[in-house]
Amino acid sequence: MYIIVGGGGDVGYYLTQNLLSQGHEVLLLEKSAVRAQALSEELDQAVLKGDACEARTMEEAGVRRADVVIAVTGEDEDNLVICQMAKKRFNVARTIARLNNPKHELLFQKLGIDVTVSPTKAILSLIESELPGPHFVLLMTLKKAGLEIVEMKIPDISPVVGKQLNQVNLPRKCTLALIIRGQEQIFPTAETVLEADDDVYALVNHDGEEELRRTFGTA
Repeated sequence: MYIIVGGGGDVGYYLTQNLLSQGHEVLLLEKSAVRAQALSEELDQAVLKGDACEARTMEEAGVRRADVVIAVTGEDEDNLVICQMAKKRFNVARTIARLNNPKHELLFQKLGIDVTVSPTKAILSLIESELPGPHFVLLMTLKKAGLEIVEMKIPDISPVVGKQLNQVNLPRKCTLALIIRGQEQIFPTAETVLEADDDVYALVNHDGEEELRRTFGTA
């Protein structure tokens, strides 16, 4: 697989290094001459000096035969330009963008970026999952299906405690996939009784997320 990485910071460097170790053909684009030279020495010449936001640089990099373009600069605007150009102008099948500001995620999705990765959002989710008390954590977004995978802990005061699942008014597009109760893994059925401190994993569409929070008392 031929992969072009835009942005030669630490993220771009370690990503390129890892992809090369997996046997992929990778080219890292970095616009700083000094940085590009240093990276070239570290990555066995798999580096091209040039601005990944410019079509001429992407042409030189052979973007027309690229399977994936990944934009990991420190600027969301640049990452958007890189991926949009790859997608719309050069018909690259798969684009992945680093998101420095999680608020830009919806915009990137609307503009056709295939995958967005937000380190900030991932760290916040990890921290939230480790905090005591009720929590509701977005684990993953399934863009093509329009669904999210969420984790929530049922608080003691939740209105669903002691109820069978068939007695709970779930959002229309929501499925409870798994319940972790202590060391026990439960694949819920209509008769499953919900208990306080259950860790529940659910599939829900974006519009139903807030309703799910209210239903389980995690809002």
